[in-house]
Amino acid sequence: MSAERDPLNSRPAGDADLGSLYPFIAAQASDAPRLSWLKGQFAELESLRRMGRRRLKDLLHYAPARCSPEPQILGREKRSGYTLERLTFRTAPGVRVPASLLIPDGARLPAPGVVALHDHGAFYLFGREKLLEIDAEPQALTEFRKQYYSGLSTAAEMARRGYVVIAIDMFYWGERRLLRPGDPESWTDRPASMSHEDVAAFNRRASQTEDLTARTIHAAGFTWPGVMLWDDLRTLDYLASRPEVDPKRLACVGLSVGGFRSCHLAAQDSRIRAAVIAGWMTSFPYQLRHRVINTIGHSMVVPGLYGDLDYPDVASLAMPSALLVINGSRDTLFEASGVQRAFDRLHASYAKAGVPDRIRTRLYDTPHEFNSEMQAEAWDWLKRWV
Repeated sequence: MSAERDPLNSRPAGDADLGSLYPFIAAQASDAPRLSWLKGQFAELESLRRMGRRRLKDLLHYAPARCSPEPQILGREKRSGYTLERLTFRTAPGVRVPASLLIPDGARLPAPGVVALHDHGAFYLFGREKLLEIDAEPQALTEFRKQYYSGLSTAAEMARRGYVVIAIDMFYWGERRLLRPGDPESWTDRPASMSHEDVAAFNRRASQTEDLTARTIHAAGFTWPGVMLWDDLRTLDYLASRPEVDPKRLACVGLSVGGFRSCHLAAQDSRIRAAVIAGWMTSFPYQLRHRVINTIGHSMVVPGLYGDLDYPDVASLAMPSALLVINGSRDTLFEASGVQRAFDRLHASYAKAGVPDRIRTRLYDTPHEFNSEMQAEAWDWLKRWV
């Protein structure tokens, strides 16, 4: 076989991506997760949540010393329906995270707060900007938002509905992207005139170095999702501390890896009263045959998790908080039977907890996206519960 031949394209149709290795790997995921709320021995929700959260925290292998956020306000700008604040704050000693905070005009303060969580999209050049309104931006970013968000800036849409919204750049995206000495000026400055070719070239380089980044992180003794989810928890802390925000009315919303982050944030912190998980819900074993390669990237691998919690079990740690879970029936990142399995387990979990009205799952006839119709349902969900 030629070294350049694509091993996935060369496999027989219908065969597992990993061929002869698949049966062994799949067999390791055959037993029911030990900490599933649906197992018979669990009858008291709070003790199960404590065990599940503690185990998840242990598996993430990232728990730096807590520190004051020490926010630094970089600028404020009046926008249509809200004020946009640019800032940084600390999530760990020596770590400053760039953020945008949207404060609604005319809202009765303190108002409910939302953590808006951006996607992966193999589009690394920008992070939170995918969710914001920007007067001048590269055409490639405008087209990305049109493809995945119906051209809408979800953070602004929520702010105009009366929510105080915060969005940060995830590690490896946006202002936290990988840059090297000698990189082109367009990569470092990200001008509005940046060409499609320059944007694509940066994203291609970032995609190629994602594996090396993950392996280096693992060699240093922590995990990528550990960093990501720690930052999101500290973002919730900061949002709740703002005088404009009612800390008893908090929510989170995200697409794709943003949905993964929304799920985990709700699962790990009871202050979240409602969460929207768009484009990231499945049962792990159903992904193993064909769906890992473009779905479960390094930023989402929590080693050893399935032995304790399948993904709907992770989401169930949020109970009794309200969850809206949206997937597209034409989303090729997920095995359809795995999505349905996850939906069924979520409904069974919420029924066992006595709060069946606080879970809603829905398949839209769409690909991988968070379109305007999905967003309308999400905003109704937040209005109902937050």
